[in-house]
Amino acid sequence: MSEAKTLGELKKSGVAVLSVREEMRKNLVHCLESNKRILPGIIGYDNTVIPEIDNAILSGHHMVFLGERGQGKSRIIRGLVSLLDERIPIVAGCEINDNPYKPICRVCRNKLAELGDALPLQWIDRDHRYAEGRYLADEETIHYSLVPRTNRGIFAINELPDLTEKVQVGLFNLMEEKDVQIKGYKIRLPLDVVIVASANPEDYTSRGRIITPLKDRFDVQIRTHYPKTLQDELAIMEQEAAPVEHRSRKVEVPRFMKDILAHLTFEARKSNEINQTSGVSVRVTINNFESLISNAEKRALRCKETEIVPRVSDLHALLASTSGKIEMEYVGEDKKEDELVEKLINRSILKVFDQHFTLNSLQKIVEYFNSGWGVEVSDQMASQDYLEDIKEIPGLKEAIRSLKIQESPSLMASATEFVLEGLHLHQKLNKEIQGGRVTYGNSK
Repeated sequence: MSEAKTLGELKKSGVAVLSVREEMRKNLVHCLESNKRILPGIIGYDNTVIPEIDNAILSGHHMVFLGERGQGKSRIIRGLVSLLDERIPIVAGCEINDNPYKPICRVCRNKLAELGDALPLQWIDRDHRYAEGRYLADEETIHYSLVPRTNRGIFAINELPDLTEKVQVGLFNLMEEKDVQIKGYKIRLPLDVVIVASANPEDYTSRGRIITPLKDRFDVQIRTHYPKTLQDELAIMEQEAAPVEHRSRKVEVPRFMKDILAHLTFEARKSNEINQTSGVSVRVTINNFESLISNAEKRALRCKETEIVPRVSDLHALLASTSGKIEMEYVGEDKKEDELVEKLINRSILKVFDQHFTLNSLQKIVEYFNSGWGVEVSDQMASQDYLEDIKEIPGLKEAIRSLKIQESPSLMASATEFVLEGLHLHQKLNKEIQGGRVTYGNSK
């Protein structure tokens, strides 16, 4: 059906012009009836956050999302645009998307009175009906600009407590009386806007960061959270990380290496040495994944290998990508970030190792080293150099096979380091580090 070009054509077409709340509710009801998932790409919230969003939209509520950094608050808010109609009619040329049936600005009201059913229309996409603000202290943002221009749409405020008191007060009328007053003009515009905001819980509850009456204006408070399972953490990591197709070689990351990354973030989130109020974002896992692959890519290029496969010896690359994203509880000479990150990495390796092996199943490997033999590994060694050791060490090949990886030199080299490091962390092998090279040997 072609889009109406005048108010008269719109009336004949029978297309309903709804308020934003009615529109979002209608589209959500359709999703629920057809069992269609809202907010695709948002992982781990199916049984927690999304049901609360459903209730808020069905009730026509303004929403505030509380959660630590990196919990997807902004992405959720932007995703709500998908619940708006794809295109809606407005009075042609109107800066504030006026409803052709009930225009609120004087220019459009005059046009309607003069032209009647001949009032010209234009249609706008839903992406043009979303505005996002954070620092709204500038007069321009509470002028005939950001807020009024979002009429018949969603207005989002990231980091709500960062607004000045003056601007917070200015939101009262918009949320309660559903109108906005324009400074310097004797007009009041009854806007049709849904307000959605995000905030860090500590800032939101701190006295003085947000004035109490504004909290009361939000109809519903929705608490976000970090992924509750490793599977969700890994799914977000793989979804958000830079595409591996752009790398110089084929990328193959063994599952045990991915699990180490996810466990590292989970360990950080429960460590009493890290400030949990600031949180540990999923971005830690994402950036660590990218850094790990990059370190392995350098080796593949130097050694002229055909695939990029990260190993345990590449995990040192995580020091830089993790340190800047965690806030230590106590910082001093005796508390260093790098040492804490190394400790978290070691805990993570142990956890993943224990999921795959028992020490008894690797006894032959331990006995081989106890007889005086040693093995050298490095993040710069070619994968081919590991193959001889795999043949020589009793029980190692069987251990690698139990990891269910393809028997390519790169993957087998990665598995070898994983097994040896796990045994070292269980104090079954000694480990000496010299000039970037690691030697595993007799623990006695």
